[in-house]
Amino acid sequence: MTFKATAPAKINLTLDILGKRPDGYHDVVMLMQSVSLADTVELTLTDAEDIAISCSDPSIPCDNHNIVYKCADIFFKETGIKNTGVSFYIEKVIPSEAGLAGGSADGAATLRLLNIAFDAHLTDKELCELGAKAGADIPFCIVGGTKLATGTGTTLHKVRSMPKCHIVIVKPEISVSTKEAYALADSRTGIKFNYTDFCKQLLYGGDLAGISSALHNDFEEVLNLQDINDVKKIMYNCKALGAAMSGSGSAVFAIFRNERKAQKCVDKLKETYAKVYLTVPVSTGASVV
Repeated sequence: MTFKATAPAKINLTLDILGKRPDGYHDVVMLMQSVSLADTVELTLTDAEDIAISCSDPSIPCDNHNIVYKCADIFFKETGIKNTGVSFYIEKVIPSEAGLAGGSADGAATLRLLNIAFDAHLTDKELCELGAKAGADIPFCIVGGTKLATGTGTTLHKVRSMPKCHIVIVKPEISVSTKEAYALADSRTGIKFNYTDFCKQLLYGGDLAGISSALHNDFEEVLNLQDINDVKKIMYNCKALGAAMSGSGSAVFAIFRNERKAQKCVDKLKETYAKVYLTVPVSTGASVV
């Protein structure tokens, strides 16, 4: 028997790093948004009593380092349900190492699939608790939509949904070291403005132009990468309402009210970049289909 789930990517409308915790993790406050760019994860029940993984992208590890494996392992251990054999196939669309939570989205889809396939009847809250053990972005990728994330990013709060719009996403070739980015953020001094609170107020007003003008990412600010700035320059030349890097990068997104302008931006970016996507906000996370 085979089950299938979609695994939407996420972008960060805002990402504020509040400081390093005694346990080595960081306290953050973020506004996160699911988008229509999505992987597909298929689960097939087998009789092999193990966890098997395959993927359309040969660069993705398909062993116990894959977040799908980790989530499946946690599911069986935490629920006490016997693993009679599961095989996962990941159809990869979300670019890797982009700050779009592609791996976390796949992990979230894994938990959704296992919950259905093994009749575990876990609530979203319980699924999020399991997901947090494997990755900080997984709880958001389970519920999706528009959320305020606090703590280490695993505590989620309801906010008003993102207004309808069109979102262009680009993944430049450059890679970003999350460890280096956090180190640079930790070295900052002085009082810092909380962009998330400001953007959240604009969300409640439904002001797309205002929201777009309030996009902010602390990682983007401290890294100040020319590649990111070059992408944003093209986006703004194409009349984007706002643009920012997502997560720890290196994907960059831009918001457009008009689909025609968004498509023109896609066409322009494709002259230089291979990985360009036209998406829209979606109201759910990983979903069994």
